[in-house]
Amino acid sequence: MDASARPYYFCRHHRPPNLGPFSLPSPRCCHCHQSAVTPIYGSTYYSIHMARSRMAVTIKLMSLIVATLGLLSFIFGVIAENKKPAAGTAINMKDVTVCKYNSDPTVALGSLSFAFLIACSVAGFTSVFYPYKGRPVSQSILFQNKSFLVFFLIALGLAGLGGAFLLWPTIVEQLHIDNNVHPLESTSCPTAKTGLLGGAAFLSLDSMLMWLVTLMLVSNTREDYFDEVEGSGKGDGPEVLPGDYDTAGHMKAVA
Repeated sequence: MDASARPYYFCRHHRPPNLGPFSLPSPRCCHCHQSAVTPIYGSTYYSIHMARSRMAVTIKLMSLIVATLGLLSFIFGVIAENKKPAAGTAINMKDVTVCKYNSDPTVALGSLSFAFLIACSVAGFTSVFYPYKGRPVSQSILFQNKSFLVFFLIALGLAGLGGAFLLWPTIVEQLHIDNNVHPLESTSCPTAKTGLLGGAAFLSLDSMLMWLVTLMLVSNTREDYFDEVEGSGKGDGPEVLPGDYDTAGHMKAVA
């Protein structure tokens, strides 16, 4: 039979990640063993398969996203520290002193650095537990790896510290700008504590690096886990897992 005319069967509840067929002779799901499946013919199958392949989320892609967001947080934090004025300009009026902060971008840059740090942390946390290729791994399996657990906790801790040290001077600087009227006796116009934004920027960078190491450990754990599962599956019998279909080999066999 022509490959384009042959139906490929998909369970409505347990589709494999590469859209491979569950069963050749009969349309039955190997997970839930239901006969209620959807047939898709060859040309449609390959169109969907290629579209899914182009949009596939991989560990390399998530690592690139985490690294980009972390670097942006670091860059904005360093610029915020360098652009922060040492003090404002005091203007003495009749009964008060007004502090003027000319072109102070600290609040905007600090907020951007904090936002990118949060985005980096969310992306890192999500990427750790994401079911790549539609094949999830239980959290208990990941946390059995002690190295993964250590770097995961370090990444979370550094992200929390970095966020706190970014928010603190950013909020303080905004308060100084808003409350810029002081008694006449006051002769200084203070700004946020120097060095906090720079330190927070390096904490953001360290957090990003820890997320990348954690992702590397996730990749190794996933490979070991699925190698063990597939090895035990081959030893038990001819049962086929949903993610193990080789599309090219299958089509060659059909032809």
